[in-house]
Amino acid sequence: MPTTGAPTNWAGNITFSAARLHHPHTADELRRIVGSADRVRVLGTGHSFNRIADTDGDLVSLDRLPHRVEIDPGKRTATVAAGMRYAQVAQALHAEGFALANLASLPHITVAGACATATHGSGSTQRCLAAAVAGLEIVGPGGELTRITRDDDPDRLNGAVVGLGGLGVVTAMTLDIEPAYDVAQWVWTGLPLDRLDDSFEEIFGAAYSVSVFTDWRSGEGVVWLKCRTDLPGPPAPEEPWLGARPADRHHHPVPAMPPLHCTEQLGAPGPWHERLPHFRPDFTPSNGDELQSELLLPREAASAAFAALRGLGERIAPVVQVSEVRTVAADELWLSPAYGRDSVAFHFTWVPDHEAVMEVVAAMEEELLPLGARPHWGKLTSATPERILSSYDRAADFARLLAGHDPAGKFRNAYLEGYFPTG
Repeated sequence: MPTTGAPTNWAGNITFSAARLHHPHTADELRRIVGSADRVRVLGTGHSFNRIADTDGDLVSLDRLPHRVEIDPGKRTATVAAGMRYAQVAQALHAEGFALANLASLPHITVAGACATATHGSGSTQRCLAAAVAGLEIVGPGGELTRITRDDDPDRLNGAVVGLGGLGVVTAMTLDIEPAYDVAQWVWTGLPLDRLDDSFEEIFGAAYSVSVFTDWRSGEGVVWLKCRTDLPGPPAPEEPWLGARPADRHHHPVPAMPPLHCTEQLGAPGPWHERLPHFRPDFTPSNGDELQSELLLPREAASAAFAALRGLGERIAPVVQVSEVRTVAADELWLSPAYGRDSVAFHFTWVPDHEAVMEVVAAMEEELLPLGARPHWGKLTSATPERILSSYDRAADFARLLAGHDPAGKFRNAYLEGYFPTG
């Protein structure tokens, strides 16, 4: 039976408009719900900060559908239930000796939700999480099941993976996998921000996954290096590096926050899924107390972006909890912010003051959008849909893909209509 009331997203800044929230227990039940509804959207773990998941019709959560992790060792793929969280998938894969190439900082998010919005981890050689998708199973508007695979139609799959929830309800995803590996994580403090510019390649090439945290006003940053133990190691942890110092204690990305729930640091090696995220899977992130935005720019625009953000540092610092800089490799997914270009990503975790935050977001985007910035689909932005889509070469192709999969607009909402109007 559906539940009633007004559910909110994880941060509490969005109250959903749907009158009903369904938690189907079987695929047949899901297909009946979809087939009989006028409007449907899927709600994952609610880790989006805008109305991408909202609807005036029916919300569906996949959290009670059966878990599924079917490994094909020969093809090096695993077909997983789309509503599973990355932590659940990772643990199942690791138990069989396999791994994913990358993970986001938070392992609590669902596979389908992360891929639909092109959520990413970090690494100059690592693409966004959705780039690992080799196939999709989608429940369409009439409750019918459709499969799209890389083998059968790679271009169509590239259009469908970052689908913003508009093609239907994704029930299963086939992911590329590889043999399991270990990772060791080091933290370096006091990196002069000038080094982000003049030593960009050295910093972001120093490990398999690299994050730099700063507030853009202090003049310093904290570097997290996640190093695969089967690849060349990091700078010698007992030596200063680019003006930074090796940490002698565990750190949290947000200054002054206790690191209890962060993944193991200080160079202790461990399984890939226990080091690539910033946070451990065995705790529940607190609700609220933050807003988020993120912009991805071409890597060649990094220097100009650093200068712009440092110039805005006095405005950013009072409302930011922390900003994170990462790199992401180019992909071929039509709506990925890293489509066609190696990218540098600027992520911001803000205080929960929407008006004050959006004033600063607008000021940043005024500087960074002309440099080619593309906002993350699940986070806050002040940019108009027209301005955002102007940087996507395949936007018109995606509009046609939407119309073909859902001609009556069952899976649309106000968010999606703003970007891809019906008719």
